[in-house]
Amino acid sequence: MTLKGYGGYDSAMTATFTNSKESLTEARYDTTDWKALTRQEQIRSMELEGFVVMPDLLNPDILDTIIEELDQLPAKAVDYSPHQRTFSNVQWTNSPAAIETLAHPEMIEFLSDLFGDALICTSCSYTCAHPGHPGIVIHTDSQPYGSKIFGVQASSPVLARVLYYLDDLTPECAPFKVIPRSHLSLHRDGNPYTRYLNHPEERMVTCQAGSAVVINQKVFHGNYPNHSHRLRRMLAIAYRPAWAGPIGEVEERNPERVAKLPDHVQPFFRSLNTRAIDFDVPNRPDHMPPNARGIAPSRWIAS
Repeated sequence: MTLKGYGGYDSAMTATFTNSKESLTEARYDTTDWKALTRQEQIRSMELEGFVVMPDLLNPDILDTIIEELDQLPAKAVDYSPHQRTFSNVQWTNSPAAIETLAHPEMIEFLSDLFGDALICTSCSYTCAHPGHPGIVIHTDSQPYGSKIFGVQASSPVLARVLYYLDDLTPECAPFKVIPRSHLSLHRDGNPYTRYLNHPEERMVTCQAGSAVVINQKVFHGNYPNHSHRLRRMLAIAYRPAWAGPIGEVEERNPERVAKLPDHVQPFFRSLNTRAIDFDVPNRPDHMPPNARGIAPSRWIAS
């Protein structure tokens, strides 16, 4: 029989640490100068490496306000550990500073350049890794046929997840990990439903509080354990281009709740079933364009 601990924690589920504290000395550290990247280089990193870091997006005053708001939410323990707590649908709470982050101008500009389309926010959640957090196993956020964990919404073919870190990421305090370019694999090992405890070519990514890591949903990623004595808090927001809807219908949001969001945030909460596909596309449709910057190799080079 499965025994439930507090807040939904499943004591029958493995909570093996993804990495020992001793192994951190052998970790592969990311050394990219993220502040020096041009927009074209940011897009290249996102498309080729599977992630990009955007430093110092949230100033200290805003950061403190967001932390104060989110610390009031009744976060619950995840099923595999009482030391990792989460709260979904932050956008429906009384958290104005956190909600304002949904429309962060610099992030929205980047994602608009990346996707070349209107943006739809599919989720907004808060997580807190307490000391003793065993680390999130390596996984993808892409389930092309849907899944029990994420539902049909995870079948959207293109999606980026923005991870705003509210505390400094240090090697001991649950830093981000990623297997660069893993989203490009055509091997069976790249099955997006597969999970790994750790990997010899995983890369550790650290950054200062207020920075964001943006990931391609198909890249294999996770985080290291929290071997420190402090919290590691994060606001995670997912966006997809308007054309890239899920394979099936998903439950719509309550329009009354959407109407209560700030006017400039509401456009990101249009129908989750929005999609722009042509199932009956012919072999040679009329009026085909002769050029498309968004798929040209030169998109990675400043014009």
